[in-house]
Amino acid sequence: MPGTTETLLDSNLESVDSAENMAVDAAKTLGMDEDACMDLGLAVREAMVNAVAHGNKYSADKKVRYVLDTRTDSLHITISDQGEGFDPNRVPDPTQGANLMRGSGRGLLLIQTFVDEFEVKKAATGGAEVKLVKYAN
Repeated sequence: MPGTTETLLDSNLESVDSAENMAVDAAKTLGMDEDACMDLGLAVREAMVNAVAHGNKYSADKKVRYVLDTRTDSLHITISDQGEGFDPNRVPDPTQGANLMRGSGRGLLLIQTFVDEFEVKKAATGGAEVKLVKYAN
C-alpha cells in the first residue's frame, strides 16, 4: 500500500531494530524477494547505527527522524539525526591501505551496495540526512 509513515525514534539500538523491521516489513508487502528485503534491512540498519551512534552519540535528548515512503514500485527511506552532520567525501575509503584493517568505516560502502539510490545531505536539524531508495524487482 502506498503511503508515508514518519516516526521519531530514540537514539538507541532498539530504535535501530525497529527501523530495520519497519523497512523489511514494507519491502515484503511491496513484494520484494527475500534477498532484496535482507539488503534493504542491512542498509537501514547501517544508516540507523550511524545516526544513533555517530550523529546523536546515543544522547537521550536527541531523536532520529525516520520517514518510510512506500510507493507502488519502490521504498524511499529518510533517516535524519540531530548531530553535527558529516561530509561523506571526507570519510576514509575502507577499501584502501590501512583502512582495510580498521574495525569500522564500512557502513556507507555497504549502504551504497545494498540500495539503488543513496544520498547524504545536511538535515534541517543540522545533522545528517540520509536518503535510501530500493526499487521492487
